[in-house]
Amino acid sequence: MANVIENRSTHAGKLERWLGKEQIENISTSMRTWHGTRPILVGGVPGAGGVWVGRGGDFVGTIDGGGFVGLAERCVQRVDHAVAMIANRHRMHGFSSLSDLINEVTNFGKRRDFTFSKIGSASVVGGTNSFWRQGNYPSAGGAAAAAPGGAALTDASAGAFFFVNPTSPDTQHFVRADIMSSIAPRSILLYDRIFEVNKTMASITTEAVTGAPTRYQNTVSNQPDSVDGNFLGIEIQVALGATAHNWTVCNYTDHVGNASTLPSLIGNSGGIINRLDHPLNQWFAPLATGDTGIQTLTQMQCSASVTGTVAFFIGHPLAFMPCVVTNMLTIVDGINTAFNLARIFDDACLSFLDVNCSSATGSSISGIFATAAG
Repeated sequence: MANVIENRSTHAGKLERWLGKEQIENISTSMRTWHGTRPILVGGVPGAGGVWVGRGGDFVGTIDGGGFVGLAERCVQRVDHAVAMIANRHRMHGFSSLSDLINEVTNFGKRRDFTFSKIGSASVVGGTNSFWRQGNYPSAGGAAAAAPGGAALTDASAGAFFFVNPTSPDTQHFVRADIMSSIAPRSILLYDRIFEVNKTMASITTEAVTGAPTRYQNTVSNQPDSVDGNFLGIEIQVALGATAHNWTVCNYTDHVGNASTLPSLIGNSGGIINRLDHPLNQWFAPLATGDTGIQTLTQMQCSASVTGTVAFFIGHPLAFMPCVVTNMLTIVDGINTAFNLARIFDDACLSFLDVNCSSATGSSISGIFATAAG
């Protein structure tokens, strides 16, 4: 069972009963070495403040379900959680109250629905797969742009969800998702893919990167757009040759804009397409001690000459979307479970990771998620 922090009233037994022991352990393990100071929302867990998972794999927050039934049973019943629990929330990002949110959505048409259907590919138990270059909808992302420039990604990039930005001063927020997976349990992470660059392979030469993201670049902490929580991934876009290798002398700027170097990261000999070239149970590249996010990538290097194609990308996590039952719609309610309404910035390039895969069979996902502006 995962290590659960009790000081914010998260009940370990209820959390395990709600999501299932395997799902909880998977999410917890995936966050054991997390660098960000802000935890990530665990969608679909009912409670006024929601349940979040942070560094060390600890869960914080209040759970109002799991006393008698779990999320699987609740999905079977298709009963939405009551909204009364949010009535006393005082901090409602983007909206003055629940009534304000309802008014914006119903009277001003500010709810937006995004459907998705992604075909999974072969995976490795404990490895993390990317859906970025998988169809069918949105379409598969293209090959990453070459170094040194790379590309700052937006909703106009191939493979991204397209949406119209809200009119200022409105901001856009995640309110709900309904997701189904062909294999369960699965921990799907919704994230904003803010930058990517192609690494020249079959070379041990250091390679400079000069491009930079355009979102989550604020070096002031505790700001919605701060660097804190940005993570680096190394995505296999064409299968790698059977050569042992490490990612070493890879440089970046940290959460306050200082130059830093990644700890050496062990790659995977013969790594398969769409897998992140990381060790098992490691969906993000580790940062130097004390760093809480990556602002920009400045240099890449591989310890050996390896065939294949790899892209480095920077992302910002938005929410875990647990899938607890095979081929059954799971409700991930960003209002009833946590009226915090995670911000989705203008021009966001949204995508998914299949974190720490539970089986070697690729999981296909489909469903819909919704945002509201206010």
